[in-house]
Amino acid sequence: MDLFALETFLAVAEERSFSRAAVRMHRTQPAISQTIAKLEAELGESLLERSSRDGSLTDAGEVLREYAQKLLNLRNEANDALAELRSLHRGRLSLAANEYTCLSLLPVLDRFCRTHPRIKVAVQRSLASRIPDEVMARSVELGIVSFAPEDPALQSIVIFRDELAFVVNPRHALARAGSVSIRQLGGEHFVAHNVASPQRAKVHDAFRRYKTLLRIDVELPSLEAVRRFVEQGNGVALVPALTVERELASGVLVRVAVKELQMERKLRLVHRKEAALSHAALAFLQETEKYAVATGGAYCFERERSLRI
Repeated sequence: MDLFALETFLAVAEERSFSRAAVRMHRTQPAISQTIAKLEAELGESLLERSSRDGSLTDAGEVLREYAQKLLNLRNEANDALAELRSLHRGRLSLAANEYTCLSLLPVLDRFCRTHPRIKVAVQRSLASRIPDEVMARSVELGIVSFAPEDPALQSIVIFRDELAFVVNPRHALARAGSVSIRQLGGEHFVAHNVASPQRAKVHDAFRRYKTLLRIDVELPSLEAVRRFVEQGNGVALVPALTVERELASGVLVRVAVKELQMERKLRLVHRKEAALSHAALAFLQETEKYAVATGGAYCFERERSLRI
């Protein structure tokens, strides 16, 4: 049984006439009669009292009428819900990020939530190395990573350009140096994030290349902990510049340039290349692009070409 047949049956039941139902449905009377006959044959029940001139329903017709109305109401509710999704009056945006990459999302999320207050936003904290797999597994629609994904089934969009920052406490001996060489860091006591990353590997390579000891005395589980520990006067750190913007602005940390450690890091939004993204996800991408155009600076919106599958 299809919804059109049920809609035709309800029209006959409510109009109590095949001819009036035909006018209402913009069909011919024979077409209406044929639809009702097919419905009765499918159900194996007579739905209308043929002997009655007022279009009375049989007991089976009365039962079907109730359920037909419920089904059509559900169809209307479904259409209304889809219309709300299209108009962004409801929906859900799911993203995966880590502690660091989430920071780049905050200004865009602020604008998105103000523009689309009825969209529920869920940012799932994940290890950066796992985010591409989570996107491919459809656990989330969008992910943000600090490396170029290898999976050719992923589309990546560069949204932020960050760089490595060498930071010290204002009372540290190097705080007034302005700039130093990597060899001057050989005797420093570094505080580091204990999660392996491509950026960390590049730093180790740079110290080896310049035959300089990289002494990591303390490893902590979050970038916030690293930042605060150095604020307290414990060692020095190499961290993404994005994570210490406030501290540098307020003076609780000082950035010292290291020519040999000028390393750019691109943050990328990723999604499945062939995915039919939700209206909420598409709106978020549009908001991200608008923010990049309006703000400039480190923010950008550059789709990267990827290998074909």
